[in-house]
Amino acid sequence: MAKKSSKGSGKPIPKVKVHLKLSPRESEELLETLQARFEENMNRHKGLEWPKIQAKLEAQPEKLSSLHAMESTGGEPDVIGYDEKTAEYIFCDCSAESPDGRRSICYDEEGQAEREKKGIHPAGNAVDLADAMGIELLTEAQYRALQKIGEFDTKTSSWVQTPADIRKLGGAVFCDRRYDTVFLYHNGAQSFYSARGFRGRLKV
Repeated sequence: MAKKSSKGSGKPIPKVKVHLKLSPRESEELLETLQARFEENMNRHKGLEWPKIQAKLEAQPEKLSSLHAMESTGGEPDVIGYDEKTAEYIFCDCSAESPDGRRSICYDEEGQAEREKKGIHPAGNAVDLADAMGIELLTEAQYRALQKIGEFDTKTSSWVQTPADIRKLGGAVFCDRRYDTVFLYHNGAQSFYSARGFRGRLKV
């Protein structure tokens, strides 16, 4: 699909410091927000109980910091499952559209550097930003699984983890939902668009 690149129009993304401990007030407000979202969207996590999740979060302040970064960049994180093998809850960005605080970004650092050599400055890149936030980019399979519990990216798109053989050749992949169908596409890793960010997930 040919789309016009938003050259130079990306807003700089604030530096995300996820390893700093949140203040008691910040933690309380975030937990209240997460609990309200959890209770409003029980279809995403049938059979799971919030008190058990909150107890895990309170015992892992670094995970709360990551969730705060997800929330502050528009991801609206929510619980979407439980990993029986690791006994961990799975949080994922559940905003209706690709998080608006993470758009106009290239796929990775190499792609961003290639763009900047031409005097064009994207707002950052998905791989580095996810790492700074302490979360993982969704794989294509994880993205498709998310779409089974709701309808996401009907107007936007999101970068997903790119297989090494594709990235080696200069490409990167992204997904969206159109016509009630989830699509996988490709672009050069240096491309960036005002309607494309990325979704991440976090195990707690």
